[in-house]
Amino acid sequence: MGALRRFKVWRGDKAGGQLEDFKVEVNEGEVVLDILHRLQATQTPDLAVRWNCKAGKCGSCSMEVNGMPRLGCMTRMSTFAEDETVTVTPLRTFPVIRDLVTDVSFNYEKARDMPAFAPPSGVAPGEYRMQQVDVERSQEFRKCIECFLCQTTCHVVRDHDENKKAFAGPRYFIRAAELDMHPLDAKTDRKDFAHEQQGLGYCNITKCCTEVCPEHIKITDNAIIPMKERVVDNRYDPLVWLGRKIFRRDQLPAQAPAPHPVVAPRQPPPPRVGTHHIPLGVIWHKPQPDGLEAEVGPDGKMPLTEVTFDRAGAASPFGDNVTFPLPPDSLNYQHPKSDD
Repeated sequence: MGALRRFKVWRGDKAGGQLEDFKVEVNEGEVVLDILHRLQATQTPDLAVRWNCKAGKCGSCSMEVNGMPRLGCMTRMSTFAEDETVTVTPLRTFPVIRDLVTDVSFNYEKARDMPAFAPPSGVAPGEYRMQQVDVERSQEFRKCIECFLCQTTCHVVRDHDENKKAFAGPRYFIRAAELDMHPLDAKTDRKDFAHEQQGLGYCNITKCCTEVCPEHIKITDNAIIPMKERVVDNRYDPLVWLGRKIFRRDQLPAQAPAPHPVVAPRQPPPPRVGTHHIPLGVIWHKPQPDGLEAEVGPDGKMPLTEVTFDRAGAASPFGDNVTFPLPPDSLNYQHPKSDD
């Protein structure tokens, strides 16, 4: 006989519900899903819970245990104190169907909106060739089991239901990054799609999605942040703006905007010290408003890195006392070397 443990399980439907108390036997080595099955067999035969493989590979048994999004089949009872009450609730971000089963159709709607892989022209199926380093780069994202724990823990939609229409969520940011990093994908506007249609700019990289991923995908570091950098390079990089000024009009892409009308000259603002304050949605091909010139130091000179670095100058997110390149042991991910 195992020990009796206390559980609180949410019971109800879309009209409402409440937590119900249970005392149930728990044996050594069992997981939360085992306990829910025992509750179904002994006390609540009408308890609704979604599950399939019981091996952490189908993503069906997503639920919240003590407020943390988890897979029921991968959450061992030994991780809780013997006198602790274990609370099991449905995924908070999605509508409840009944008990622990939620309607996750939001995720499939976003999946349908995602442009598929675009094969390269002139290359037949079976003739695709990629470097192994490129295969390994996106292989991590292919481990996703679509449990949608990252989706439910993302506070952009968890705390603001009104954002769902304009926000795809972490699961589809890694899909966008995977395709944009794919050397054979012929679609060239994935960065624009991520910015304009998927709401990539809403993500403020708190890494909560990475923390709950049962496949240990570095969602934030290896997908979202690189994708944000690509969007910035494509849309806001001053060098891109400068390139549009240098190249002839017939050398620009067909969708390039027409030159802005000439405006009257203005007096330059006084030198500033500090970081950039660039408003959201600034368009670099238009004349910059006052206050967007490169920063200068107390001596009135522009830092050398502002001229030589290939991105817009700004305060380092790593702090001012960090030297580059960063030591390898401080990185979450190192790009595989081709000779390894």
